[in-house]
Amino acid sequence: MISAIQHFYYCKRQWALIHMEQQWVENVHTVKGQILHEKVDDPFIFESRKDYFISRSMPLISYHLGFYGVADAVEFRLSKSGCYIPSKDNFYEIIPVEYKVGKPKEDNRDAIQLCVQAMCLEEMFQTTIEIGYLYYGKTRHRHLVQLNKLLRQEVYELSKEMHETLENDKTILAQYSTKCSNCSLYNICLPKIKKSYKSVKRYINIKLTEKE
Repeated sequence: MISAIQHFYYCKRQWALIHMEQQWVENVHTVKGQILHEKVDDPFIFESRKDYFISRSMPLISYHLGFYGVADAVEFRLSKSGCYIPSKDNFYEIIPVEYKVGKPKEDNRDAIQLCVQAMCLEEMFQTTIEIGYLYYGKTRHRHLVQLNKLLRQEVYELSKEMHETLENDKTILAQYSTKCSNCSLYNICLPKIKKSYKSVKRYINIKLTEKE
């Protein structure tokens, strides 16, 4: 799934628990995200103007990258240099828009996810997409993202590593950091235990010894 690459970028252990072991726990952050997307991702809401239209909950796929998913919103803006859309009998520039519940991040995780969406759209429509937008619910503003070569290269490298990890079929070990405290999977991951003890067996033996 496209959203998986964001998890992989943020924390490979979190990604493995979600996408390899199918573990998931809700917290306030994930619930807020679901509420936002319920408002945004209605495929029956169609917005159209003279020079653009918006498609919501649009299915995406890239055979080249090995990703599939759904775009929150895709804007089609009338443009002579865009791609031909048969149903509209005209040419449009395609711009993906991803909605996030919080505020802009210090790292590239949201931009990476948006870039994957754009690369899926490029493959599907045989076109080039240079920009996209990230809309943040907390600031209620959308931010322009340049889908440049550096960002695309990062997507290629992450997707390659992610698929290789899947093929290896081994869940990544935990590494505790400050970001762990906000993770909904904290009690499943147990990052502090893994950092303090090299094996679960050793951890159990130590705890049994302490009780004695």
